[in-house]
Order: sequence, then C-alpha cells, then structure tokens
Amino acid sequence: MTIPSFNTALDLSGAYGLTAPSRNITTAITLPGDVHGALLAADLIPDPYFGENEKVVMWVGETEWHVERRFDASATDIDGYLTLTLSEVDCIATILLNGEVVARTDNSFVRNDIDVTGKVHQGENTLRIEFGVAPDVAKARSDAHPFPIPFTYNYQTNGLKGIHMNFIRKAACHAGWDWGICTMPVGVYGTMSLRKSRLARQESVEVEQTHGANSVELSIRTRVFAFAHGEVELEHTIDGQTITDKVSVQKGENVFTHNVTIQNPKIWWPAGQGAQPLYELTTNVEGEITTRKIGLRKLEWIIEKDEIDHSFKCRINGRDITMMGANWIPADAIPSRVTPAVIRDLLESAKAANMNMLRIWGGGQYEPDYFYDLCDELGILLWHDFMFSCMSYPSDRDFLASVETEITQQVRRLSHHASIALWCGDNEVIGSLNWYPETRAEKERYIANYDRLNSMLHRIVEDEDPARRFWPSSPSLGYMDFSDGWHSDTRGDLHYWDVWHSAKSFDAYRSVNPRFASEFGFQSFTSMNVIETFSEEKDRNPSSPVMENHQRNNGGNARIIETMTRYFRFPRDFDQMVFLSQIQQGLAIKTAIEYWRSTKPRCMGTLYWQINDIWPVASWSSLDYGGQWKLMHHMAKRFFRLVNVVAVPNADGSEITLRAINDTGRPLSIALEVIAAKVTGESRTLFSGNSAISADAAISVTTVAAEGLAADEFLYFTWKDASGKILGENDYFPKPYKAYELVQPSISTSWSDRDGQAVLTLSSDKPAFFTTASVNVPGYFSDNAVTLLPGRPVELTFTPRHGATVTASDLSGSLSVRNLAETF
Repeated sequence: MTIPSFNTALDLSGAYGLTAPSRNITTAITLPGDVHGALLAADLIPDPYFGENEKVVMWVGETEWHVERRFDASATDIDGYLTLTLSEVDCIATILLNGEVVARTDNSFVRNDIDVTGKVHQGENTLRIEFGVAPDVAKARSDAHPFPIPFTYNYQTNGLKGIHMNFIRKAACHAGWDWGICTMPVGVYGTMSLRKSRLARQESVEVEQTHGANSVELSIRTRVFAFAHGEVELEHTIDGQTITDKVSVQKGENVFTHNVTIQNPKIWWPAGQGAQPLYELTTNVEGEITTRKIGLRKLEWIIEKDEIDHSFKCRINGRDITMMGANWIPADAIPSRVTPAVIRDLLESAKAANMNMLRIWGGGQYEPDYFYDLCDELGILLWHDFMFSCMSYPSDRDFLASVETEITQQVRRLSHHASIALWCGDNEVIGSLNWYPETRAEKERYIANYDRLNSMLHRIVEDEDPARRFWPSSPSLGYMDFSDGWHSDTRGDLHYWDVWHSAKSFDAYRSVNPRFASEFGFQSFTSMNVIETFSEEKDRNPSSPVMENHQRNNGGNARIIETMTRYFRFPRDFDQMVFLSQIQQGLAIKTAIEYWRSTKPRCMGTLYWQINDIWPVASWSSLDYGGQWKLMHHMAKRFFRLVNVVAVPNADGSEITLRAINDTGRPLSIALEVIAAKVTGESRTLFSGNSAISADAAISVTTVAAEGLAADEFLYFTWKDASGKILGENDYFPKPYKAYELVQPSISTSWSDRDGQAVLTLSSDKPAFFTTASVNVPGYFSDNAVTLLPGRPVELTFTPRHGATVTASDLSGSLSVRNLAETF
C-alpha cells in the first residue's frame, strides 16, 4: 500500500537581512547561524578569540538584533494546515509573519511549532525575528523574583560582570565559564521551515525495546498533532518489514503504538566491545518522512546494595562494562562554526582514544541530531545532563512550564538513540547550595526550590522514557538525597577536584576510591601552534594580559607552574613550558584513571574533565580547540586500553604492585615483563611471567619493593598476549622526574609507507622520556609522549584527520621530535 503524499515543507533557511537599529548596522546573515558569524563575515567585528578582543565585541550580546527575509509561497504550498517550525531560537525573540506577531520565544532548547494557517499568502511573504537583549531580560526577571537566586561565580572570571543565566534558557556557558569566553550569541540554530499538513503533522517517534532470547520486540510510539478530527495514514518500515495503518485522530496530540519483532537481531555494543549495527526506521505520515537509526541493546544501571555501600555500574547486554571517557562541552562559542565535520572529527578522536562514554555537561546544550547519530555509529554512550549547572534556578509556574516543554521535547527527540545511556538532572546544582551566602543562609528554602524542578525532571523521564535511569544530579548519592556527597566514595558518582583546586599532589587521587568518577581534571596550556593563533610574540608569557585572558580559572596559570616545579625542573623557555604543562596534565589524569581502574569492580567509570574546548584557551581539555590532540589525549589512548597493566604504590610508597586490567568480555592470559631501567640506559629484569585474567576483572600480578630500586632506576613493563603480540607498555617513576639526572638522548628517525599509511620509526641511544613527534599536517600518531629505551625502536603510524590521505614524504619535512631532557 502506498501512503499518499499530502504533507510538504518549505525550507526557510538561507539568506536573511540583519539589522541593529540602535547601532545603524545593516548586513546579511545566513540562518541557521548566529550574529557573531555574520558580523565576522562582513568584517564588522574583529576575531573575538584573538588577544583580548572578547572585551571589544561584548556589545554584540548586549544589542537588539532583527533578522528578516522574504519568501514566495505557491498555492500548493499553502493548501492545508500550516505550521511554522523554528527550533533553537536563541533566545528572547518575537516572531512576526507578514507583520503580525505569531509567537514570542524565550527558550533556545525548544522546537517552536506555530500554527500559521491562513497567515501565509500566495506569492511574497515576510518572516521577521526580533531578538531582545537576553542579559537585560535575565536581570529583570532576577530582580522581580521574590527571593534572590545568585548566578555562578564562573561568570565573573577575568573581571566579567556576570549575567543572570539561571533566569533564561540558553547554554549557560554562553556567558563565559572557567574555561569559556563570554559571547552571548544570538541566532537560530535548528530547523526553519513552513510545514503544510492535510490534517496532521509528525511530532515525535519513540522506540522501546524488549529483548528476548533470539528476538527484539520494538514498540514504536508515534505522536501526531491533528488540526481537526479525521483519519490519517502512517507507515513504519524497518528491517524489511512495513506497517501501514489508517488511524483516527482527534484535534490536538494523538499517540499511536505499533509493534515490530526483529528475529535474530544484530546487537549493538559500545566501542571496543563489539560492533554497532544500526537498523533504519522510516516513518511516513502522509508524505512527511523521517528516518532514525536504531541500535538494539539492553542497557541497565545497577545501583544496588553491596559490601561497600551501593554499586554504580552500567550493564550492557548482560555484561558490567567499565565506562571510560570524558566530559563534553559545546564545540565552539560561535555556534555557526559547529558543523557535522567538526563534530565527527572530535567524536572520532574520542573513539580513537578508546573512549566508550562521554558526559554531555549541563552548562552546555542539547546537541543537534547528527551528533547523536554519530555517537550511535561510533559506539559512544552518553551520560546526558539536562541543561542546569552550578547554581539554583527559579521554580515558579512559568519557568517550570517552559522547562517541562523543553525536557519533554528533548527526551522524545533523543530517546530512540542507542547512545543515550542515562538522563541526569543537572551538573553540581545540589553542591552549589553550599557555595553562595544566600543559599547557605536559607538552605531549606533552596532545597525546596530545587526539589520542585528536579522532581519534575524525574517525572518527565519516568513518563516519557521509562526504560532509562534518571539520576538526580552529578555528583549525587542517589534518589531524594540532597546531601553534599562530593567527597563520598562509597556510592553514587563523584566529582574529585582537590588535586587541581586545592593544589594537592597527584598521589591524592589514590586517596579516594570512587564507584564512578564522573568529573575530575587538571589543566595545561593549549598547544604552542594554537597559542600563535591568538597572540603576538610579545604575549607569549604565562603572566601576559593575553595569556591570562585565555585562562579563565582564577590562578590557573600559576597553578600549572607551581605544579611544574613540584615534579619537573623549571623549563628553559615558554615553548618548553607549554610542552611540559601538557606532560604533567597527562600524568595527573593517568595517575587517577590507572589507579581507579585497578580497583575494578569497585570503580566502574572514569570520565575526566574535559575532552574539547570551546575556544583557544588554557584548560582541562585533552583536545585543543580545533581538534588537535594534546599529549593527554595520546596518554588517554594508553590509560584507556581494554587490556592494561598499571603500577600502584602502597600508601607509603614502599611497595609497587603491578595490576593487570581486563575490560574485555573474555578471559585471557598475558605475559608480563618488568624491568628496572636506569636513566642512563642499563636495565635488569625484575619479573617475567604469565598471568590469567578473568573476563572483566583486575588482578595483582607482582609486587616490587621500592627499596630494591637504585636511585636512578625506574620501572618499565611490557605485556604480550598468548601469541606473543605486544599489547602495551607502561612505566613508573618512584620519584619526581626532577630528581633524576636525565641524559640527553640521540633520537634517530626514519619514514616508510605501509598499507597506505605513513609510518615513523623512532630509536634512541639513551632513555628518552615523553618522546613526542609532531608534523604540520592535521592528524595524530598511533602513540606519542612515549618512553624510548635503547634497542627498543618504536613505530608510530600517522592518521590524518578530516578524511585526508598523506604519505611519508608529505610529513617528513615538517617532523619535529622532542623529549623531556630538552625542556631544561
């Protein structure tokens, strides 16, 4: 049976006029897009990311902007019920169609479906959007609120005056953060279309899965909005099966459920644990066709009492799998710069570093559809915060009504994705009740205020997506527990920030034993070639105004340097300081994650802060702004290996235990060799033996007495599988690197082309630590920041980014190799 095609859509994206009446500015803008992008294209503002230009362009977010375009509609285009759909309108806006106000919006996270039947003419029409000044609206709402609700201190970095972002619904970090620039962008980022319906339009399609022994039953729930009573034909197609139905609709929202059974299903697994097969579901409502990719998997969160307190782990297709990854923030502070290619590049780098989970942080945004499609494709699970972070929010009727629409729409939009693992109410809002004088003084009031919002979020998830876990906050100790559990490591998830914010040693990571570490981090400077994009040579000093403007955490640059003097000899110039900062950033997170993973099954998740940057800045990210790998990302690829061996010292450092970790679903045997190597090159074997490791387990293999190591010796260890293939290498230094008298190595390099890839071979006459190869072509080596020992050459395969292809000759001319001994 063929479904008749009555429903159509007229695309309203494209070129618009942009005006700022108060500033006499008239130019062009492309929508979806933003005002900053348009002003940059017209050369009306300087690059906000260069130098201290943030302050120069602050006026953009404090100005009223109007966009307008004319469009033609034929008699066929308007022969039916008409819906003007505008999604992600950022943020305070009045929508006018042919001079008539048809809607007012104030939530950038919602899809606005505006009934404009009878308001569109045959021939020429005018669509106009008048954007209000969001900071002014936010302040007015805050001033009118019956009790004070302070905004986060993160808005006041580098002397910013701060914006009451908790009173408007847009990405909180648009007003700046302790890693972010304040841009306060204005624009439209999502769908812009005029939808014609004979009788009804699609609203959402959700899919629930019930897994049997050899089949999966899909319950497909379709919502349609009908403009009047009647009958509508709809059709679903998946896995070669088609369901066609003629359904009766009443005016308003209608819900229809159809079931499909997939026999002998291809099961979806997170990255590293299996394949990611996807079934395409096509839904047709009288010509309005949408497609979704469905990954079949069973996912549960096991939060139950155990011998410690309560577990916190993710069970996928019957296996308890350790979650390894990072926190995600928006990809750019200028929204129009975010494209599918940019997102794919970042997500592919996450997978390349052996990550299987990202946490979408609550001060950012709900990402576009293609982001979640890519996560499904790549096998990256998502811990998904709702968009609330680091401060209290209102709980009056109007605010809650807006948020209810937002959350309901977003859950319905995204719940079919295999990648969505958990819905979380917010980021650090419970903890923030202890941060501000106002909330500390009347904590009971603010807890009651918090519960109004949080319980509504919980209810929506239970109603709309009952198969998924709702977690109230990150960090949290659990349902209806409003205590400050930031440093409780026996249940729930943990944010551990003492090493960075309290300047504790890296060893402090071993003083806590989380069940799930969902946020922790350590800063570095962004890479030197990125620094060169926003600074002049005179600015390249850690305490210059420009470098301090590109550091948003109070005292951050000083803390980087203070830590450097704890572990390393002081670098000889700024370039070496930048390099060294990235080494120590990687070492900090390596210390945490190797230890926490070694406690498996106690700790079943480590998500460091953060994978990406929103602009070029000193931060906790492992990828530079633009996607280039920092050294920590290379180290992450190693410390997130599924089969790993790590060194764990005891409390007083007198013994070092080598623990093997197996995060695969099968038992295996490894051959481990541990040597004591001098920094001058001589070495001796301390241990060599085979060990069997059960599936999804961690075991102790051997213990080394620290007193048995000479003053100039460190541990170096490799492990192989049963066939003799090297699975990995690692090292451990009992003392800070500054305590060793490093020798200058002579590192030789050679290039070859193998199987279509460029291969670099490194060898050294003396031990060379954190040996790092770099080239001028965007891409990354298969390993980096490696330890070279005499007689043990290392081969590094180069992977170009952005789909490029390169040969060894393309790379050899720009090769640079550096190591720790060169830094001082």
